[in-house]
Amino acid sequence: MQPIVAIVGRPNVGKSTLYNRIAGERLSIVEDTPGVTRDRLYTQTSWLKHNFLLVDTGGLDFSEHDTITEQIRVQAQLAIETATVVIFVVDGKAGLTEGDIEAANILRRSGKPVVLVVNKLDDIKLDAHAYEFYSLGLGEPFPVSAANMLGLGDMLDAVCDFFPKDKAYEDDEDVIKIAIIGKPNVGKSSIINRILGEERVIVSDVAGTTRDAVDTYYEKDGQRYMFIDTAGIRRRSKIKEDIEKYSLIRAVSAVERCDVAIMVISAEEGITDQDTKIAGIAHEKGKAAIIVVNKWDMVEKDNKTMKKYDADIEDRLKYMPYAPKLYISALTGQRVPNLFEQINMVYANACLRIQTGILNEVLVEALARNQPPAVKGVSLKVYYMTQVSIKPPTFVLFVNNSELLHFSYRRYLENQIRQNFGFKGTPIHFIVKNRS
Repeated sequence: MQPIVAIVGRPNVGKSTLYNRIAGERLSIVEDTPGVTRDRLYTQTSWLKHNFLLVDTGGLDFSEHDTITEQIRVQAQLAIETATVVIFVVDGKAGLTEGDIEAANILRRSGKPVVLVVNKLDDIKLDAHAYEFYSLGLGEPFPVSAANMLGLGDMLDAVCDFFPKDKAYEDDEDVIKIAIIGKPNVGKSSIINRILGEERVIVSDVAGTTRDAVDTYYEKDGQRYMFIDTAGIRRRSKIKEDIEKYSLIRAVSAVERCDVAIMVISAEEGITDQDTKIAGIAHEKGKAAIIVVNKWDMVEKDNKTMKKYDADIEDRLKYMPYAPKLYISALTGQRVPNLFEQINMVYANACLRIQTGILNEVLVEALARNQPPAVKGVSLKVYYMTQVSIKPPTFVLFVNNSELLHFSYRRYLENQIRQNFGFKGTPIHFIVKNRS
């Protein structure tokens, strides 16, 4: 599982500066991925050989009690609950405050590993100012200057020391790992509970890193599965937006680990912008995917209802037409058993390998049927294709000039591959190389 590192602390202690320093120039690189808007709330970054998700939060202000500051406090609490490690930032120049003490109490109660960072110590002579923070009872304080990039290496070493070391159980190739993703309250946990309640062939339960994520091992017809539950925390409606932001972080973390992503949508709400963001994570990561519309029993239906839902989903998720759709009710159990047929199918397709000879027969026919386009009188020549990896199926195209391969023709070749070999439920990736 990719670790999650949350930065918390009072306002104006330098959290955002530290966030930007750790993330580095990655923040300025924004990739356009269909259906996914990049929020500065979190970013993927690394230190030495460790990759992790870095999460920023609003300042914890305990002196105010208005709605906005209450929302910020709850948002920070959600970040702490989600985190593998918490970086607690205090202001070395301002010294120890009551707000620091209150925040430290929250962190101790959370039980999460904490790295205490005393910021704004721009001169080595000021390092002595860090000593008073020992009284917080959170271990050794690390003196740093985020603005001047001083002391960050030792701090990040300490953070990475808390990352999980033993991942052997996740590397079991006989287990299909399934992430149940989606907004809070769409029925993700109910789906898992329905599955376990019907069959009750649980191999073992392994608690996940976050409080609200549990990995459940399960066996059916000789095949072992691991369900990664990412159930949302239920809170008051006024902070629903904050909860949905953190549901994205949970989804990123779960999708990193899975083989198959089950994207759950509420039939009562229909597909929303937040759904498209979460589904886009699975697409971006190249994971096999199934679109599950839950609470189907709660919808008044006629003979056109399912077609309308299909059309809405296909319109909002244009970037993943390969994902099959399944309409279920976790409450009544309607079509829930069909999930395993879909999981096995999309996983098999994600692992499918095509022999180079057969693949190039299809390529020759596709080129003959629809000639590659010409740009300024220069025609694209596609020499041959070979598959280089699975999960997702990835193909290398050797051409005369990669810049001549237009997106529309790449899509045409993908469609030809799908028509001949299926690959339902999994994205297909292309790597284009000049033959020279």
